[in-house]
Amino acid sequence: MASTSLPSLSSSLYGTQLRPKRPKTTPSVPLLFHHPRTRPNSIQSFLLPPWNKKSKNSQNNSNSDLTPSVNAAVASFLLSTLAHQQPLAPALAEDLSPPPASPPIQMESATKPSPPSSPFSQSLLTAPKPQSSPDLPEGSQWRYSEFLNAVKKGKVERVRFSKDGGALQLTAVDGRRATVVVPNDPDLIDILAMNGVDISVSEGDGGNGLFAFIGNLLFPFLAFAGLFFLFRRAQGGPGGGPGGLGGPMDFGRSKSKFQEVPETGVTFADVAGADQAKLELQEVVDFLKNPDKYTALGAKIPKGCLLVGPPGTGKTLLARAVAGEAGVPFFSCAASEFVELFVGVGASRVRDLFEKAKSKAPCIVFIDEIDAVGRQRGAGLGGGNDEREQTINQLLTEMDGFSGNSGVIVLAATNRPDVLDAALLRPGRFDRQVTVDRPDVAGRVKILQVHSRGKALAKDVDFEKIARRTPGFTGADLQNLMNEAAILAARRDLKEISKDEISDALERIIAGPEKKNAVVSDEKKKLVAYHEAGHALVGALMPEYDPVAKISIIPRGQAGGLTFFAPSEERLESGLYSRSYLENQMAVALGGRVAEEVIFGNDNVTTGASNDFMQVSRVARQMVERFGFSKKIGQVAIGGPGGNPFLGQQMSSQKDYSMATADVVDAEVRELVEKAYSRAKQIMTDNIDILHKLAQLLIEKETVDGEEFMSLFIDGKAELYVA
Repeated sequence: MASTSLPSLSSSLYGTQLRPKRPKTTPSVPLLFHHPRTRPNSIQSFLLPPWNKKSKNSQNNSNSDLTPSVNAAVASFLLSTLAHQQPLAPALAEDLSPPPASPPIQMESATKPSPPSSPFSQSLLTAPKPQSSPDLPEGSQWRYSEFLNAVKKGKVERVRFSKDGGALQLTAVDGRRATVVVPNDPDLIDILAMNGVDISVSEGDGGNGLFAFIGNLLFPFLAFAGLFFLFRRAQGGPGGGPGGLGGPMDFGRSKSKFQEVPETGVTFADVAGADQAKLELQEVVDFLKNPDKYTALGAKIPKGCLLVGPPGTGKTLLARAVAGEAGVPFFSCAASEFVELFVGVGASRVRDLFEKAKSKAPCIVFIDEIDAVGRQRGAGLGGGNDEREQTINQLLTEMDGFSGNSGVIVLAATNRPDVLDAALLRPGRFDRQVTVDRPDVAGRVKILQVHSRGKALAKDVDFEKIARRTPGFTGADLQNLMNEAAILAARRDLKEISKDEISDALERIIAGPEKKNAVVSDEKKKLVAYHEAGHALVGALMPEYDPVAKISIIPRGQAGGLTFFAPSEERLESGLYSRSYLENQMAVALGGRVAEEVIFGNDNVTTGASNDFMQVSRVARQMVERFGFSKKIGQVAIGGPGGNPFLGQQMSSQKDYSMATADVVDAEVRELVEKAYSRAKQIMTDNIDILHKLAQLLIEKETVDGEEFMSLFIDGKAELYVA
């Protein structure tokens, strides 16, 4: 509950699964990088077939006669494959169980094997060629449906799954082997068990050991080469930077957006409320279109224009309008795009941006939020040649360095001009600083007209009145206001936006949404009504103070009630406040507590005036310490804020005044507050009847506008306070 002026508020379950898992997507990595689980002790171990090792599923066959022939066959196969330069397919058969006892293998041609065609082809190479059965599919690769039909007919003796569960090798009743790609079928294990199929799982990865051994040797070298190549590209070296090869790892490339013929859809006619800024930027556009008019008089085109202003005033919108009006190549980027993890990338992107711009000159480069890289250098707290300093140094050189920068105009925008480096603001880099400030009443009317396009407005909407109720609002605030009003109208199922929706939207933006379902007792409602009536009564009877615009006891946000004042437009624009105005402001802020004391007594006052006390204390201390409104302190500024160490200044650790002066300051502040309190109490006691009427009206209607409020003073014949 506070007296508030408009500008101050604008602101699997666990267990073992027998079902094989779905195979993951195989990365496109050469077999060279495959790592076997165990390292072979000799080259001969690569040539031993998997069934040379005893397994519980394999039969007790003697391998003394089988091993030499198999070794010779596999060795001949490897040599022949390498001679034909054909890559070996990754085999899963090294760990698979051997087929049932069969006659010795007879190789028809050990020097001309056909290349393997499946993951199990190496094991199939040494297997005999059984007679085909008419009930079984042909070939060494079966479809999953064919495999299931063969299982259900009892034509499959055993299966062995690969380690990742994505494939299996089967052994049919006729001795043939085939491979099957396994989908994610949860019933597969049950089907196999019901049909008496022997199930096993491969013990190893099934990769080719020789190539895996070579991969182990080459992996460290390839990893080192990859890291070296990565950092070379990050530093803007060969393959990176402006002369790089491009691609997703090209860190040095500028990410700016380029438009040969800018079509932003925004012109100067779409920008309202910033006439002076438009005038200065129109000169830049005219210089680009008609350079002879200026060069004939010896004028040079400005190299840079810095747009400075609070957030939401339309700096970026002006840059888009310049792009739409100039008709020259336009580059746009944000300063944060120059900041990167790797040192030197920002400077490389700045060089790349200006190289592109020079090739398209004359052109315009727009850098939004330039304070991200343009902050003051050398903070004095460790410092260092960090990435941001390299970026701003490169930017300074490109804008006005040894080689010059003819034909490129740089537009930049920031709402923190106080943190920018001095070398960036000097003439020759940013020749002009265009201030884009909050619009005045006429500017707000034009902005409201722009943002009301395409909206169905009722006839009772008066842009002049809305503009006077929104002092300090920026273009973005006014756009949000009209959008919120349209949303409220749609929520209420209306066909047009009336002044009521705009008024409700304004209060919602300033103080928050209404708490319509809040439970408020009659006693609390009465207390809030007298509190807000006290603010309004003192404010209306103080000479040269802001008029009351609206009083409401409907809870909004954190406040139980609000009193709206319409501040003077001239006072807001100039920023000049008299001593009498500040004293009146303190009295108005204390009006709520004084009304509680007069009506309910000192023992029944509440904490609703806590924000009011904070405001009063702040104003009184500023009057004494900063504004020179104290006779005992005089025209001396004391207790100034300490410097910000992040802005290259030293933090103040000691007070610049003595303890005796501190006592005087405290006494002066207390005297100002007590004077404001006594003035508010005198007004309250002299006009107690108007206070009761206003409070009763608030209890009945909950909201009283300024015109109805003033009628009470006319009927009650109230007079202004005279000190």
